[in-house]
Amino acid sequence: MNHPQLAYISFDVVPAPKGAATHIEAFVKALAKAFGQTKLITVSPTGEQCDRENNETQISHTALPAIGKTLIHRALHFRQQLKHQLQDRYFQAIHIRSIYEGFPIALNKSKYCDRLIFEVNGMPSIELKYRYPDVAGDRELMHKLLAQEQICLEAADLIITPATVTRDYLLSRAISPDKIRVIPNGVNTEIFTYSPNSSISTQIIYFGTLSSWQGVNLAARAIALLNPDIPAQLKVIGTGSKRQVQALKDLARKLGVPRNVTYLQPLPQNELVAAIHASDAIVAPLTLNDRNLVQGCCPLKVLEGMATGTPVIASDLPVVRELGRDREHFFLIKPNSVQEIADAIAYLRNHPSLREKIATTARRHIETHYTWEQAGTALISAYRKYWV
Repeated sequence: MNHPQLAYISFDVVPAPKGAATHIEAFVKALAKAFGQTKLITVSPTGEQCDRENNETQISHTALPAIGKTLIHRALHFRQQLKHQLQDRYFQAIHIRSIYEGFPIALNKSKYCDRLIFEVNGMPSIELKYRYPDVAGDRELMHKLLAQEQICLEAADLIITPATVTRDYLLSRAISPDKIRVIPNGVNTEIFTYSPNSSISTQIIYFGTLSSWQGVNLAARAIALLNPDIPAQLKVIGTGSKRQVQALKDLARKLGVPRNVTYLQPLPQNELVAAIHASDAIVAPLTLNDRNLVQGCCPLKVLEGMATGTPVIASDLPVVRELGRDREHFFLIKPNSVQEIADAIAYLRNHPSLREKIATTARRHIETHYTWEQAGTALISAYRKYWV
């Protein structure tokens, strides 16, 4: 394989059962299809460097180790490995997703590439405190994070972000609107197939991470509120630390519904879709906080759920509203309200015609506006404007 002229670098494990990995794979495939040989550099899940080449897709994938006790130590180790990987290499364009891999490149852009593309899905200065609460009071660390973010933002020739809320946040940081493009997430409709459930049981599903901004604890409390009048079941499928998983189990036990709230590790996508099809509703109870309201996001679980024929119950937030309309593409509820989650579950259970309407119109909406093919087309269009 000849030397690629495009590199996509991310401080993430790929493949992995997370939305970030799904997004990365979709974007890299689109870039390779449009521009030819593409270098993908990610984090190794084993701690050892791994190199793979796929001549058919024209993607050369190197997974670098990121070893350390803390996130910062892992990021610094990854940066060191990345420095060696990029030594004496030069690309027409490098695509980054965070400061963890992007900061050293932004500092020395002319050494590594002609164009720098910064894909902003989240900012450590906002998100890190939810994973490590103690850092919220560390002013020195917050200052460093903000400074490194700003350097990456200003060095970038093109900034891609999945939500208008995130775009507005970047504008508040004095970033020129001319170099920001909003490209929402997409769905693989061949994997997330349409199969509406006509049962009258109350099997509820949540899939995604157990991060506090997702509101999984609110869903568990809603299940307790419904029981015993409505014997609802909540199945939680996704990634979480041992502490997060134990906290969810402890909460269910405290609420008296330990058998009604179950947790499963991430499943292969075909098994996840089967679990969604066996459910009566999907919950996405995003909470009121700066991660969702200020930074913004494009909740992939909402989009993927909309494709399946299982109605989505989601928090009424701007990041959700920009994806569709209430009681047409999903069922919106007041954020942070356990009572409204419970009421929505009961309402959909008692109104099968509304469930059917949401299932049908949501699937059509995804096929029309939110596929990975459409996201890839928008990505290539942005590249051609700012790079070629």
